[in-house]
Amino acid sequence: MTYIVTVQTAVTAFAEWVEPTDAELDAIELESPLILAEVDLLDAQIMTLDRPENEVDTRRIRRARNRVLTARRDLANRTAGASTAGGAA
Repeated sequence: MTYIVTVQTAVTAFAEWVEPTDAELDAIELESPLILAEVDLLDAQIMTLDRPENEVDTRRIRRARNRVLTARRDLANRTAGASTAGGAA
């Protein structure tokens, strides 16, 4: 007979009292504009799944893609500026 045993360390590793660190929360806050832009793009693409694209849908998707690209550029510029600040001249 095989017994099923719970693994205590795996259960307690993700306990409710484990909170994200301040650095993790800052990273999420920094990436939130990109996340929201990607959600908007996904919403625009989902709306066109069950019907053929019309001109309005095409514009909506194009604008959403542009917002994603802009958010990615801004995030890359922010993180690149943060990592080079204070470096050797």
